[in-house]
Amino acid sequence: MTDTSRRYLNYTRFVLVFIFLVILAGGIVRTTQSGMGCPDWPRCFGMWIPPTNASQLPPDFEKYLDKQDIDHTFNAFHTWIEYINRLLGALLGFLILFHVVWSFKKYFSTQRNIFWLSFFLLIATGFQGWLGKKVVDANLAAVKVTTHMLVASLIAIIPVIIIHKIKLKEKIYDTQLKWLVTAALAVFLIQIIMGTDVREQIDEIARSLNYTNRNIWIQNLNGVFKAHEIVAAVAAILCVFIFLRSLNHKPVQRIGVAVLLLITAIITLGLTMANFNFPASAQPLHLLFSSVLFVLIFSFRLQLQ
Repeated sequence: MTDTSRRYLNYTRFVLVFIFLVILAGGIVRTTQSGMGCPDWPRCFGMWIPPTNASQLPPDFEKYLDKQDIDHTFNAFHTWIEYINRLLGALLGFLILFHVVWSFKKYFSTQRNIFWLSFFLLIATGFQGWLGKKVVDANLAAVKVTTHMLVASLIAIIPVIIIHKIKLKEKIYDTQLKWLVTAALAVFLIQIIMGTDVREQIDEIARSLNYTNRNIWIQNLNGVFKAHEIVAAVAAILCVFIFLRSLNHKPVQRIGVAVLLLITAIITLGLTMANFNFPASAQPLHLLFSSVLFVLIFSFRLQLQ
């Protein structure tokens, strides 16, 4: 591999890490109820740089506050949490735009599929930004938030595909392991959808209780939460079998260990939220580790023949 290819590969990995950073930021926004901290989009209270205190609000600020569902007052903490999330998303867009330009210059004439993957990554990120606007316009409507999360997962797997096409990792021939990983991939996709639904229910319950009485939030969840727990147990069992089977293949042993550690962390965080009144710090980490594990399993699947 040439030095240029190695730099391109490292930059693609950096973009992937930054995608996870944006996912984490989104989780913090949800956990802190800051999703409507900026009630308009792409500006915030009609400003490119949002206010830090109420005295800096525009004269027509009430039309923005009316869109909020928390307390209809200006909260600088919520505003800046959401604004930083948007800034990270915008920076990610510029990073990916540079990736597209680099891909065009380096691979368009030799491996055109890499350029098109990079270009699709840019399109998906642009769609995610547009969808973010729709989420705000719809006051965090559940279907749009779920779609937002699924698109984020799609964005995260595209750099993985690019990395595999460039690095050409050694293929592993193991039919049992292949089907275990494929099943785990499907299960985690279902978990993402159900987990987002549970998250939306928690938001609605918290809102109805004025974000108090956290100890009774879980009691008001419907059957999706129980299904989420059952599927989580299935996912954990699959991950244990993947770990055990991966021990037979040295090139993927580290991936197997990472899968085991991540599912352990995810289950632990899930139990913590269920039994300790949804502590705020656990929620974004649960989302982040789940996203990382989904992408890791997808990467694992690409390496299996």
